[in-house]
Amino acid sequence: MKIAVSGKGGTGKTTIAALIVRYLLQKNEKPILAVDADPNANFGDALGVNVESSVGKVLEGFLKNKENLPTGVVKESLIDYKLSEILVEEKGFDLLSMGQGEGPGCYCYPNSVIRNYIEKLASNYKNVVIDNEAGMEHISRRTNGSLDVLFLVSDPSLRGIRTCKKLEDLVAALGLNIKKTYLLINRITNEVPPQIAEEIKKLNLNLLQIIPEDGQIMDHELRGISMLKLEELSPSVTKIKEAMAKILP
Repeated sequence: MKIAVSGKGGTGKTTIAALIVRYLLQKNEKPILAVDADPNANFGDALGVNVESSVGKVLEGFLKNKENLPTGVVKESLIDYKLSEILVEEKGFDLLSMGQGEGPGCYCYPNSVIRNYIEKLASNYKNVVIDNEAGMEHISRRTNGSLDVLFLVSDPSLRGIRTCKKLEDLVAALGLNIKKTYLLINRITNEVPPQIAEEIKKLNLNLLQIIPEDGQIMDHELRGISMLKLEELSPSVTKIKEAMAKILP
């Protein structure tokens, strides 16, 4: 499966993406390709992985030095090689960090190469989990726009819910091929406020799971501990397990 997680910034989507990886590892649904497509690049921290470079840096270096390449060097092969160097390999999963967005200059050619590279790379994995930016640009530009599942993550706020609806509309506008789209509401302390429940119904969003506030997550973040090491009885782990059990074939 190819799964992406998106939503308004600050809603805990990176933590949820890491917990999805945790679930897949426990179910032996590996190997897994984890893709950090958020320019803030926190997926590695959530997974306990040290990231030293990114696709953005590879592109920047390629454009800066492309005029100085020796004659006979195949540019596509060079980019593929550089991208393979930045893939971080871990037990059961690998991580590819996209990095910052593009600066000045034409990125049409290297973006095409990256799209082909990621599709070839993804074919070697049983599952792909993408921690996406608050938008769908990476998916539309850097992949073929095909996903099995898109999770839209919101906190219990009207702004978060409306952002998820805008993202769902953007998916349709970009013509992305996404089989299923689900809403996750994160950091609920008690029950979903009536105004939020009414807004979800009004916007016709497909609510899959409510995830409670989890003190263990804050503790792990403060201590720099991977979300993969959360306890089995952690409220977030339990609810992500329930959500994934509903969608896995």
